[in-house]
Amino acid sequence: MESSPDRLTSESRFFLEPASSAQRQYEALRAYFVEGLSSTDVSDRFGYTSGSFRVLCHHFRRSKPDFFRELKHGPHTQPKKDAVRELILGMRKQNLSIYDIESALKTQQTPLSTTAIWEILHEEGFARLPRRHDDERPDTLHPTTAAIADRREFSLAPRRFSTQLGGLFLFLPLLVDCDLPGLVRQSGYPGSKMIPAPQAWLSLLGLKLSSTERKSHVMDLVFDEGLALFAGLNVVPKTTYLETYSHSFSPKINETLRKLWIGVLRQKKLLKGESFNLDFHSIPFFGADEFVERHYLSKRSRSQKSILVFLAQDAESHVFCYSKADLLKRDQADAVLDFVKFWKTAYGELPPELVFDSKLTTYAKLNRLNQMGITFMTLRRRSPAIMREVANTPRSAWRTVTLDVPHRMYQTPRVVDQQVTLRDYEGPIRQMLITDLGHEEPTVLLTNDLRTTAAKRITRYAQRMLIENGLADAVQFFHLDALSSAVRLKIDFDVTLTEVASGLYRMLGRRLAGYESAHSRQLFRHFLNSPAEVEITGKRVEVTLPKRAHNPLLLAAGFGQGSPPIPWWDGRPLTLKFR
Repeated sequence: MESSPDRLTSESRFFLEPASSAQRQYEALRAYFVEGLSSTDVSDRFGYTSGSFRVLCHHFRRSKPDFFRELKHGPHTQPKKDAVRELILGMRKQNLSIYDIESALKTQQTPLSTTAIWEILHEEGFARLPRRHDDERPDTLHPTTAAIADRREFSLAPRRFSTQLGGLFLFLPLLVDCDLPGLVRQSGYPGSKMIPAPQAWLSLLGLKLSSTERKSHVMDLVFDEGLALFAGLNVVPKTTYLETYSHSFSPKINETLRKLWIGVLRQKKLLKGESFNLDFHSIPFFGADEFVERHYLSKRSRSQKSILVFLAQDAESHVFCYSKADLLKRDQADAVLDFVKFWKTAYGELPPELVFDSKLTTYAKLNRLNQMGITFMTLRRRSPAIMREVANTPRSAWRTVTLDVPHRMYQTPRVVDQQVTLRDYEGPIRQMLITDLGHEEPTVLLTNDLRTTAAKRITRYAQRMLIENGLADAVQFFHLDALSSAVRLKIDFDVTLTEVASGLYRMLGRRLAGYESAHSRQLFRHFLNSPAEVEITGKRVEVTLPKRAHNPLLLAAGFGQGSPPIPWWDGRPLTLKFR
């Protein structure tokens, strides 16, 4: 008796339209090898591509006995978890966390991961453990909590300790001589009974002098008694205080300190003020703050979100004497005039000479400088018109000058010295077209000095590159690019700290024979990067530095002959000793 068409269709569909992948492979291979269908027909019937079906046939030919072997499933038990299941549940009933249980299992030689422990607890219906008080936690090692910084707890009780920042004590005689605490108070920096303004400043300055990259890294030094003693505190302030200290004052206080600091530099004959190198520096910003402007970063050769800083450097001593980070792009061209105003207010006269790059200001501002009687020198941008003028200048118009720089490779550049007129500039201005100066393209120099020889003017502009070296030192050693905030006023305070720290290193270098022009990082490596043994007695604080190759230079500079009383040590003097 024949089956009905409906039943036949339903049963045949089971073979012609297999549901599982293994059955589909079986039916396809059977149709190809037994029924003799072509690979194209089999592929179309069972939903394979021609290539994948050929691969299936290839694997079947190579492993016919094992091709359709039934998969053996693994055990449904987990011996390691089952062995400690009851132990884990018992520990959890004692209010132990997953990490406490993990530690306990390790001590019992039955280690288990935190994931496995949580799976067991979750299977048994345990919820997450609520936050516990310290007295509810098991007795284990905990982080040591440092004391709170408090000037009233500062003690000079007799004791002895080691410090990793022994070199910082070399700056104490300089700080006393400069009366830095007095400058801080006079400037109006805020303080409290716990941390007065001088102690706050000395803490921040100590990190800057020791080349600590960020204020948060003070936590690495929080138990170093040397840094706390340097600042006159029981312990150094923590990260939160140091990072938020600049929240409570305006940039006018920074400007007041700069004026007072200039007086100190002039008193120490570190700042003649006859000529200044000016430049901008962009501190890169990598966040997503929409209120940070974009500026050009020469290091990356592109425009990027950054904080713009204006810096002035004395041409002879190479010390930074002015800085300003509270700059917007619209104020960029006025920065040079702001410096002139600042110098006039601080010293009572205009700066005699300014040397800067082509992008620092505009021709209209150059006209203002010329009207004030200030000598300036800058570069002119190489526009296509300027390049055509250089190319079309006849050979007879060029003359060779000799630069009085013995160690310079290119000492005989060719120059065309002429007077031109500029847009927004009243009267003629001196323009020098210069080739054979070591650059592929000619240099175009602009100055309102119409009398000095071309050789002297070219030599003076070449010295402007010293500010680039100073900026490199500030970036590498004082970590100027370690942006502390997206708020420009906070950056202004950090740059002020860098300015003071740089001046202190210059004072130190002047006292050491042969290191008058050394960079801060070189002075730190040779003299300051050293541990020390500190002994506090009833009469003095004695700091003993280890043997180092450059110690004789410190002895020759008088660092081992005692120092004046330290005011923030209750008048107790510092004695430096060398093993």
